[in-house]
Amino acid sequence: MTLFATKPIATLRAEAEATGAHALVRALGPLNLVTLGIGAVIGAGIFVITGQVAALYAGPAVPLSMIVVGVACAFAGLCYAEMASAVPVAGSAYTYAYATMGEFAAWIIGWDLVLEYAAGAATVGVGWSAHFVSLLGLFNVRIPASLTAPPTQWCTAAQAAAHVAGCAHPALNLTGAVINLPAVLIVALMSAVLVIGIRESARVNSVIVILKVAIVLLVVLVSLSHIDRANWTPFIPPNTGEWGTYGWSGVLRGAGLVFFAYIGFDTVSTAAQESKNPQRDMPIGILGSLAVCTLLYVVVSAVLVGVVPYGDLNIAAPMAYAMERIGAPWWIRVAIDVGAVLGIGSVAPPTSPRSTPALRSAWPPGSCRCSCSGPGSTSARCWRLCWCAAGCGSSGPSVPTCTAPSARPGFRSSQSWASCAASA
Repeated sequence: MTLFATKPIATLRAEAEATGAHALVRALGPLNLVTLGIGAVIGAGIFVITGQVAALYAGPAVPLSMIVVGVACAFAGLCYAEMASAVPVAGSAYTYAYATMGEFAAWIIGWDLVLEYAAGAATVGVGWSAHFVSLLGLFNVRIPASLTAPPTQWCTAAQAAAHVAGCAHPALNLTGAVINLPAVLIVALMSAVLVIGIRESARVNSVIVILKVAIVLLVVLVSLSHIDRANWTPFIPPNTGEWGTYGWSGVLRGAGLVFFAYIGFDTVSTAAQESKNPQRDMPIGILGSLAVCTLLYVVVSAVLVGVVPYGDLNIAAPMAYAMERIGAPWWIRVAIDVGAVLGIGSVAPPTSPRSTPALRSAWPPGSCRCSCSGPGSTSARCWRLCWCAAGCGSSGPSVPTCTAPSARPGFRSSQSWASCAASA
């Protein structure tokens, strides 16, 4: 037994081609993969984070932050494209690490991916909530503030000095809210849509991507005649003396924040096992979606800071505010909030269900593995029984809906299968 045992690529390919009731179906072409990537990237970044980066860090130079991140992601995208075409298996970085660096590294990366998806889903859920509340407000529907905000808020010293709303002092502040209920609901809803199946999810995602890109382009066209070039001067505001607050350091710090909005491009690699022709389609999907998203980010951020002074953009819905500022018709403001609701909603969470078949084997290195299959395999008790089989070294429970392989040689546990299964 070794913690650095690798899984041969031939074995991974064989597992990917296996068929069964719960096997992933190869149903995605290059256009599906491109729209999948766009749907994962174009969301909170373009509707929320763009304004915050401009107001707090980069100023009018926020398009430079977008370009810097686009170049960095292009290099990462080349690596993902190469690996996804060579190892067309669900699991993304987890699978690549298992094939190249060994089981221990894959185990760490696998759970890092779970953490990434959880944090990403929470972030886009909060952005979706802000625009959903704004959309309801246009129709005079109000949700109590205690149900649409987080219980706490982190504030910097500069925000506290500027008396930003909710920032009574630096560090953690209590907001008085109970829970951000819309954010919780959208994450649960989009997870349910993905669980239905890849064909249904691909269709829904493609429709949403077309709608939100059309709305983003509409915003750009409406804003062009309202751009004030004075808002672009100085293009790179002088640094305030604190690293990362304007100046070139602000451009880089803004790029670091925007990168979090770009990471959705790796979503395409998690769909490698569902691609019809992964060797051809995966590079097209990853790099194509990244190019489209970078172009949209640069154009929208340049227009946004041209319409509204960058200092006024540190709000939850900067694009909607910009349209209100220029006196755009009511229907355009509604369209923006609808686009944000659809756009951010299609991001949360696009990758976790596709990675689950591979990540469910990320047990502690050296332990046995388990899988549920057949009727009733999604039941909570089935998985609890599998945990018992893995922890107790059993050859598996004697029920038709759950199977577990025997423990690896040398694995021992003092707990018996009977006592563990009884508590499940």
